[in-house]
Amino acid sequence: MNRATRRERLQGPAGWLEAALDLPAQPPRGLALIAHPHPLQGGTLDNKVAQTLARAFVQLGFAAVRPNFRGVGASEGVYDRGVGETDDLHAACLHYQRELGLAQTAPLALAGFSFGAFVATSLCARLRGAGREVEHLCLVGPAVAGFAVPALRQADGQALARRMLVVHGEQDDVVPLAAVMDWARPQAQPVLVVPGAGHFFHGLLTPLKDWVCAWHGTLGD
Repeated sequence: MNRATRRERLQGPAGWLEAALDLPAQPPRGLALIAHPHPLQGGTLDNKVAQTLARAFVQLGFAAVRPNFRGVGASEGVYDRGVGETDDLHAACLHYQRELGLAQTAPLALAGFSFGAFVATSLCARLRGAGREVEHLCLVGPAVAGFAVPALRQADGQALARRMLVVHGEQDDVVPLAAVMDWARPQAQPVLVVPGAGHFFHGLLTPLKDWVCAWHGTLGD
């Protein structure tokens, strides 16, 4: 990502996890966990959309962590259909909260691309069930066609996170826009549709970063 990116390893539920850590210039005000695309389809922490999400949250003052899920890169273990990957993301969350000396009340952001959006949302639902508030949930190209991505608003009407953003490409040929709208409609979840964008947002990564920063940096302030 940049010269300051630190490649580290931490103990995960299935063995060692490789992770990339990026820090803002000032002491971080919170922690952002970025989940990468499908491990069996080339997804890694180096994915350009995942890097873009990390850049956005660093710009917003967060420490940004991108773990390689089990079986990817130097991470041990094998692919686990999103269940173990949610455990991996949770382990990274707990590790870096301690490592960076962040208070339990420090803002927490979860973000993910494609399969990673499923993992990020799954962890968000788990943390909310345990009483841990998530400040930001950012989903790009969520893989709702292949995975049971949890609803962002529960039956009681409560949202999983304080600020939620779903971004999808109009011409996504991996996860059809119609599938995302079918998922979003029952929960009245707005979707930011990017005209002409494909699944990987080729040529639109800088605008994507700017949209994420604008939404999560100003909404509700």
